[in-house]
Amino acid sequence: MKIATIIIRVLLGLLFVYASANFFLKLSPEPETTGAFKAFQSGIVASTYILPLAKLLELLCGFSFLTGKFVTLANIVILPVTINIFMIHLFMSPENLPIAIAIILGNAFLIFRYWDNYKSLFTP
Repeated sequence: MKIATIIIRVLLGLLFVYASANFFLKLSPEPETTGAFKAFQSGIVASTYILPLAKLLELLCGFSFLTGKFVTLANIVILPVTINIFMIHLFMSPENLPIAIAIILGNAFLIFRYWDNYKSLFTP
């Protein structure tokens, strides 16, 4: 189970670091969007702060996953981002839904594996 945790943590870390580096450094062209997702993405881009903030969180949490430091904190910080990734692909861009499912399952797995660190959050 420890090896699976390390593999999932590193894969998520690599994915988040690549996605944020691609956003900030423009490593590859952005895919063409259509329909409701295009309108949604236009709104996010027009806000000027949401997308850079989400990508910065992805970068910081990705590095945390790769180094194995502050993984418990990174799991909680990145959870709203992964939920949004899943919901966006579920409702507006289903062609990339398998990746979104993998991301949210990976995050849920890491939360499960580090559950002992979260127990105190749920005690009155």
